Amino acid sequence: MNSFGLIYKTTIFGASHEPYCGVLIDGVKPGLKLEVGDFIPSLSRRQPGLYGTPRKEADTPILVSGIYNGYTTGSPLLIMYESKNVRSSDYEKLINHPRPSHADFVAFNKYHGFNDPRGGGAFSGRLTLGLVTSGVVAKKIYDCDIKSEIISISNVYDKTKFKEVLEKAKNNLDSVGGIIKITIKGVKIGLGEPYFDSLESVLSHALFSVGAVKGVSFGSGFKGTEMLGSEFNDLIIDELGHTKTNNNGGINGGISNGNDLIINVAIKPTPSIGKAQETYNFKDKKVETLEIGGRHDVAIILRMQVVLESVCQMVLTDMYLRGLIYENN
Repeated sequence: MNSFGLIYKTTIFGASHEPYCGVLIDGVKPGLKLEVGDFIPSLSRRQPGLYGTPRKEADTPILVSGIYNGYTTGSPLLIMYESKNVRSSDYEKLINHPRPSHADFVAFNKYHGFNDPRGGGAFSGRLTLGLVTSGVVAKKIYDCDIKSEIISISNVYDKTKFKEVLEKAKNNLDSVGGIIKITIKGVKIGLGEPYFDSLESVLSHALFSVGAVKGVSFGSGFKGTEMLGSEFNDLIIDELGHTKTNNNGGINGGISNGNDLIINVAIKPTPSIGKAQETYNFKDKKVETLEIGGRHDVAIILRMQVVLESVCQMVLTDMYLRGLIYENN
């Protein structure tokens, strides 16, 4: 549904063209100093750049509840964002002529036509505002050193050629995807559970909940299948559990082992493109040319780093709080 987390719980709400969207966060400890300025650095990273959508929103957080005199109260924290720069008429024809690889078709069927189609409705990337916001708050509870980098765009791994790839896609009214590598340092040993709440399982669940994510791997990922056990095994080199290699990505048996968490996330090309496409029109009952209006990103991956980092922060904070139950019993 719209909520994630057991103790640190994040609930996102809203839709692309509704007046407000935002996040409700439960499990926030009282006494955390919190102000609007805390969110600006992360929110700025999410803003569209040269290859992003022309849609511009102020995205200034409105701290509605759960805060008093600049400190969290311990009650649920509600933070909202206003949406003003909307052009809903761009999406009227998509009700009958849905965009390929988008949620238009499945949303219409699942919700019996009552879904909001404007800007993708509840499936819009605009709702990632709530994820970024939750990540900022989560970091005040359990501070993780999370960094990410785009390691490939459209199967090009040479970063000096990224601009060339992006320009070509932009000029051709097309889009591109790629891979983001996330490195998380300083994660304490013991986060996660065996089997269904393994750290890999929970992180994957959360990351796959972000639109455009089509793959998640840990450590050496699929390349590990090409190795022998003697090559893949991470040899322990000291009493702290540090390993010579990190093919497991910092997790054994579903539990963090104290080494860096290494996660690779595959991001698909933005489905809404300017190039005309031949796809089915349900009103006319035949395949017809679809030219998508609206304002869209050439490469949504360029805005995804802070979103994915925030989601990892949410998960690790929740898993950290779960772990405290063991320590306190």
